Amino acid sequence: MDHRFVGTAELVETPSVAVVVDVMRAFTVAAWVFARGAEKIVLAGSLDEALAWKACRPDWMTLKDGPPAPGFDLVNSPGLLRSADLGGRTVVQKTTAGTVGALAVKEASLVLCAAFVVAEATAEALRTCESDSVTFVVTGEHGQAEEDLACAQYIARRSTEPETDAAEFLRRAARSRAATELEQGLRQGSHPDDGALCVELDRFPFAMVASLEGPLMVLRPCPTPSSTGAART
Repeated sequence: MDHRFVGTAELVETPSVAVVVDVMRAFTVAAWVFARGAEKIVLAGSLDEALAWKACRPDWMTLKDGPPAPGFDLVNSPGLLRSADLGGRTVVQKTTAGTVGALAVKEASLVLCAAFVVAEATAEALRTCESDSVTFVVTGEHGQAEEDLACAQYIARRSTEPETDAAEFLRRAARSRAATELEQGLRQGSHPDDGALCVELDRFPFAMVASLEGPLMVLRPCPTPSSTGAART
């Protein structure tokens, strides 16, 4: 299996299979949203679009980067979502990097959104999709975010070498600039536990698949064949 690692801006054509990685924090948060009971996540192209969808569907919840803001129900923080009751809800998510990367490959035949918390389930999904080529979209820092690259490289290796150990990849993520900023409280709308929660390995037993449903790019959890255990919440 051929693996390519690119930033969002480097995408020149639509890949057949894409894995969009945002560890700190969009797709760690997305996994927590599903763990707290949400049915689906709608990936929005802008803050205004997110608010427009909510205006049409008041029962939907909205989530964004940064501090709380009028019209938004949730912030992009796994630590702040741990106690949320999202049973059966639809959450509209807009972030700086992760949702942008997913929307950039919305025409791909398979789009997986990933972070360390769903790494093994994502690798298993790749092992079963029978594709000769996978493009990993490294969303943070214009494709240079160390935590996203480490996660992408780990999933790529794990998809072909299932005995690959995660320790060094997790160390790289834990030492990244994003992790340092979270630890120092430099990112708005964060919780002190966010950095640690973002480098938990395989907390959840599902991959996350994004696909077009009419005009919407919708993310849903997808349990893998070997995922028989319940998520740890």
